[in-house]
Amino acid sequence: MRRKRRRGIGPVGTIVLIWVFFAFILPVLRLSGGLIAAGLAIMASVWAANALRRKAEKRKDEQAAIPVQYTEVTPEPEKPAAQEAPAAEPSPYSPEVQAVIQEGRTALKEMGRLYASIPNPEIRSRINELMSVSDKIIRDAIDDPADVPQIRKFLDFYLPTTIRLLNAYDRMSAQEFGGENITGSMQRIEEMLDTTIAAYKKQLDALFANQAADIQMDIDTMNTMLAREGLGGKGYLDIKDFMKQYEQQQSAAEAAPAPASDTSSEQTMKGSTSHG
Repeated sequence: MRRKRRRGIGPVGTIVLIWVFFAFILPVLRLSGGLIAAGLAIMASVWAANALRRKAEKRKDEQAAIPVQYTEVTPEPEKPAAQEAPAAEPSPYSPEVQAVIQEGRTALKEMGRLYASIPNPEIRSRINELMSVSDKIIRDAIDDPADVPQIRKFLDFYLPTTIRLLNAYDRMSAQEFGGENITGSMQRIEEMLDTTIAAYKKQLDALFANQAADIQMDIDTMNTMLAREGLGGKGYLDIKDFMKQYEQQQSAAEAAPAPASDTSSEQTMKGSTSHG
C-alpha cells in the first residue's frame, strides 16, 4: 500500500499562524504592532521557504543516491538479408535432350556401381562394353536431336531391363552357396549379355540411318556434278561400298590380336634369360 506523504505548512501558512499568534498578544491594529507582526511574519515565511527548499534538495539527493537498476536487454541478432538464389544457367539443349542426358547419366552411374561390385571379370568386361555403347547412344541425342524418340525407347526399356538383370546377377553372385536356381539364372544372364551387346550396337548403328541417307544424297549430287564436268570415272563413290569398307576395317581391327601385356613380356624376358 502506497504511503501518503505529509505536506508542510509552507510560507503562506507560516505568515497566517504568526499573524494570528501576535493578534492575541499585540495590538496589531496599531502601526507599531502591525509592523512587528508583519516583520516577524516575513522572517518566518523566509525561514519556512528555506526549510522547504533544503528538504526538497535533501530528498532529491537521496533519490540520486539510490542506484539505478538496469535490465539488460540482449539485442536480437540481425537477420541476414535473404540472398537470392543464383539463377540457374539456361541449358543449351532442349528439354527433351536434357532429359535424355540426365537419365543417361543416372543409368551409367548405376552400371558403374555394378561394374565395381560384380567380381566376375568376364561380366565386368561386358558391362564395360555396354557402358561404352550406351554412352555413344546418349551422346547422339546432342549431335542429332531428331534421334531422341529412338533413344527414348532405349532409355525407357532396354537400358533399365539390362540394369535390372545386372542387379539380380550381383545379388546372386554374393550368395555363398549357389543352388540350381541361382546358378541357372546367372548363366542365362551371362548369355543374355552377349545378345544385349549386339542389340545395343545395332541400336547405335540405326541412329546413323538418317545421316547415311544424307551422305548418299551428297555423294549422288557430287557424282552428278563430276560427270557433268567430265571429271567422273573410276572414282565413282557409292555409300554402300563405303559402308562395306568401313565394316571390314572395323571387323579387322576387332579380330586383330591384343598386344601382349606387361606380365607376358616380363615372363618372355625371364624365359629368354633362363635359356641364355
